[in-house]
Amino acid sequence: MANIKLTKNELKTQKDALKMYMRYLPTLTLKKQQLQSEIRTIDEQARKVREQRKKLEAEFQDWISVFGEKEAFKPGMVTVKNIKKGWGNIAGVTIPVYEGAEFGRGDYDLYSTPLWIDMAADRMEKALELDLKAEVLDEQVRLLAMELRTTTQRVNLFEKVKIPEAKRNIKKINVFLGDQQVAGVVRSKISKKKLQVKAEEPVAEVPSKTSRKSTSAKSAKGAKK
Repeated sequence: MANIKLTKNELKTQKDALKMYMRYLPTLTLKKQQLQSEIRTIDEQARKVREQRKKLEAEFQDWISVFGEKEAFKPGMVTVKNIKKGWGNIAGVTIPVYEGAEFGRGDYDLYSTPLWIDMAADRMEKALELDLKAEVLDEQVRLLAMELRTTTQRVNLFEKVKIPEAKRNIKKINVFLGDQQVAGVVRSKISKKKLQVKAEEPVAEVPSKTSRKSTSAKSAKGAKK
C-alpha cells in the first residue's frame, strides 16, 4: 500500500474515493450478471443452430443416397455471395446480428445433371445459412466474453483492493488525527495549568528608594562608630 498523507485533505480524498467505488460497484456487478446471462442464452442459441445443421446434413446425405448419384452434386454449386449483418447492443457492447445472406449457384448443365440438383442446392443454402448464423452467434459470445473479463476484473479490483484499501486509509488517518487531537488537548491543559501555577505564586516586595536610603545611612553611622 502506498504511503498516504495523514491530513484532513487526504481523509476527504479517501472518503470521496470510497463513495465512488461503492456507487459504481453495484452497476458493475449488475453488468457482470447481465453479460453472463446473455452469454449463456447465445451459447444455447448457437447449440440449437448447430443441431439443426447436423440434422439437415444427415437428412441431406440420406436424401441424396436415395438417388444413387452422390457425385452429381458438387459443393461448389452453391456459394455465399454476400452476408448481411446488422448491429445490436448488449450491456454497452456492440455486437453483429445476422440478417441474411445472398447465395450464388454454380453453372451446371440442366440437361446433363439429375433433376434433384436444384432441390439439393436449396438444401445446401439452408445448411450454409445455419453455418453463418452459428458463426455470428460465436462472434457475439466472443465480444461479450471479452467485456465480461474486463468487467469481472473491475468488480474484483473494487471489491478486493480499492474498497478495503480506502477503508484502511480512512481508519489510519482517523486514528492519527484523533491522536493528534488528544495530544493537543493534553498540551493545552498542561499549558493552562502552568499559567495557573505561575499566577498563584507570591510576588516578592521591591524595597522603595526611601527605605534603601535609610538603610544606607544607618550602615554609614555604624561604620563611623
